[in-house]
Amino acid sequence: MTSKAKVIVGLSGGVDSSVSALRLLKAGYQVEGLFMKNWEEDDGSEYCTAKQDLADAQAVADHLNIPLHQANFAAEYWDNVFDHFLSEYQAHRTPNPDVLCNREIKFKVFLDYALLLGADLIATGHYARLGKDTEGRVTLRKGLDQNKDQSYFLQSVSGQQFQQCLFPVGDATKTTIRAEATDAGLVTSHKKDSTGICFIGERRFSDFLSTYLPAQPGPIVSVEGQVLGTHQGLMFHTLGQRQGLGIGGVKGGQDAPWYVSGKEVSSNTLIVCQGHDHPALLSKSVCVGQLHWVNLPPTESKLQVKLRYRQADQACRIEFQQDQRSAKVTFSTPQRAATPGQWACFYEGDTCLGGGVIESSEAWQP
Repeated sequence: MTSKAKVIVGLSGGVDSSVSALRLLKAGYQVEGLFMKNWEEDDGSEYCTAKQDLADAQAVADHLNIPLHQANFAAEYWDNVFDHFLSEYQAHRTPNPDVLCNREIKFKVFLDYALLLGADLIATGHYARLGKDTEGRVTLRKGLDQNKDQSYFLQSVSGQQFQQCLFPVGDATKTTIRAEATDAGLVTSHKKDSTGICFIGERRFSDFLSTYLPAQPGPIVSVEGQVLGTHQGLMFHTLGQRQGLGIGGVKGGQDAPWYVSGKEVSSNTLIVCQGHDHPALLSKSVCVGQLHWVNLPPTESKLQVKLRYRQADQACRIEFQQDQRSAKVTFSTPQRAATPGQWACFYEGDTCLGGGVIESSEAWQP
């Protein structure tokens, strides 16, 4: 692809996408921006800061003298991401909508829309890198900045989709990107990084979820069988959680904090244990379903895995089930709070191979 290729950058109103556009301009590309709106507020409020983000994206586009397109993908987001998000919580699992958003929206709907606008390529501000394997296939690699690497969130995007993508900030640190934004006079240079889920914004998570799903209070029981209190709904809790349990010390018991160690759905019971590294929180293996590989399934059985974003890579052995769409993953070291609904992402060195959804875990026996 020549340097004169037309690239449409997903301008989110943040510093990373802003510098992505800046870097592409400096590299000689024809650059245009596109601001995606993926959520519609029912009550007229803007919890996810969309108005301010659009204003910042427009300011960056004006400063760089590039066109800014706008697109509303809220319907696609609801059907392909949010509906799944709700169904997972209804099943008392803990989903990560960002993985699906990348696969279904940013690298599918946005990519298709950009091509309709005449783009040769799209670009985003993700901290990730692309490479080529010995067969010429596009591979996904970790971002250079290990503290910001976002390959985990891109695990479900295919190599074919990546063929028409660029990650201009993937080979830089966050500090460098902010410095480049400052030097260029971009209004986003010191803007705080977005955290959490956009459509929840500043609201309490329990308040947001309660507007869509009915809460069902039930007992909180220790792993020893002692009833300790009442939870307001299993869906509000995730494995390994410490905050928000509303239970204190037990007379004659230890002072260690309580953590969620399990959910008994049939009796609507939240199970808790004391101590950060209690054996009830540890798993020796997990079953991972809905496997999706960037390219081909790995031929090696010994890999590394992340069970959550920013977790250090963990050595594991993967055994495919007969359908090849699921696998048993056994850890070299017991893993804490392996959570059904979360994504397990597999690596070989700094190459992200793909991943799938944690379906269940097998307890570690000390």
